[in-house]
This record gives sequence, structure tokens and C-alpha cells, in this order.
Amino acid sequence: MAKARKIPGVGPQSRFRDVAAASVEVRASEVFGQMDGVLDIEDIERVHDMRVATRRLRAVLEVFATCFPKKDHKQLLREVKELADALGERRDPDVAIAWLSDIAAELGEEARPGIEGLADDFREEQRDGNDLLAAGLERAREARLAERLTELARSARIEVDER
Repeated sequence: MAKARKIPGVGPQSRFRDVAAASVEVRASEVFGQMDGVLDIEDIERVHDMRVATRRLRAVLEVFATCFPKKDHKQLLREVKELADALGERRDPDVAIAWLSDIAAELGEEARPGIEGLADDFREEQRDGNDLLAAGLERAREARLAERLTELARSARIEVDER
């Protein structure tokens, strides 16, 4: 699993708004840094890492909600949740297939046909989940989600009375 990066420039004297901005910038870059290869069903860890990164980003968005314009924040949080849901649709069958593979290794040859049949069902779910994820990634690209999150982070650095 990809380790969360430290938030640079954050210390005891940091303004809450600056910490919010830096946190969103770093967590968003972690999410979108996982996009390459995430649709490769042979490398299930990419999906896992990207899904974990979306959870971290959601947490940051929720913790620092007061630092952002409400309408923009609400919309972006919803879009991040939608991306996380699409990642979950793909990740759940990945986990089931890996689990079945471990069980198949422990059980005898007589159990293999049943396990393989069940694994085939999960592989179909995995392909369907991958299609949903591909569509979710395309929506995120078209909606400029990464760029809009960067803009949201910048908005936190603006003093309230400057807005």
C-alpha cells in the first residue's frame, strides 16, 4: 500500500487555512498520481492504493471543510466520493479473487472446479467494475477534478474577507 506523503511546510505555527490547502494539494496529487495502470486487472494494488488515497482526500476535505467555499467544497467532495465508489466496485472483486486463490491453494484438487467457477463470477464482476471505473476516471478527467481540487486548495489561502 502506498504510504501517505507528509504535508510539507506544516508546523505548529502554520495557519489552519494553509494546512488545509497543503493537505488537499498533497492528498489530491496522491489520488491522481495513481491513475496510470489503475485499470490493469493484473495489478490490483494500484486500485487499492488509489482507493486508499481517495479516502485520505475525503478525510482532509471533511476535516477542513470550513476553509473552503461551501458550494465548491460540497460539489468536489461529492465527485471524490463518486470516484471512490467506482474504485470500490472494482476493488471488491479483486479482493474476492485473491481470497479464492488462497483458498484454492489450501484445498485439494477436488475443490478446484467449484472455486474456479466462483472465481469466474468474480472475474466478470471485476471486468464490470473496471468498466465503471474507466467511466469514473473519464468523468473525473472531463470535469477537471484534479485541477478543481487545486483551485479549491488555493481558495483556502485567501483570507475570508478577501473572498
